[in-house]
Amino acid sequence: MKTVAAFVFLACLMAVGVNGQDRSSKGRCFCADKGVNMVLIKNIEKVEIIPPSPSCAKQEIIVTLKNGAGLKCMNPESKFTKNILKSLEKRSQQ
Repeated sequence: MKTVAAFVFLACLMAVGVNGQDRSSKGRCFCADKGVNMVLIKNIEKVEIIPPSPSCAKQEIIVTLKNGAGLKCMNPESKFTKNILKSLEKRSQQ
């Protein structure tokens, strides 16, 4: 009886397909949506640019706001964000 139960158990294990991690998932991006289009420049303390990686396929731009107001995800396609990135690039070249 024990061998029959063991055989049935092994047959069930073989019948059940074991899948690995789903590769089509979104990954572990910090920004859940596309982000905000604009933030007051006087409220920005720090700008962080996170390039695409294996865990997150999109570029993320995250600003830290002054006075502990938190973090905001910026929309990389917005004109405001592109202008901020250009000004940061000019500043780093000087």
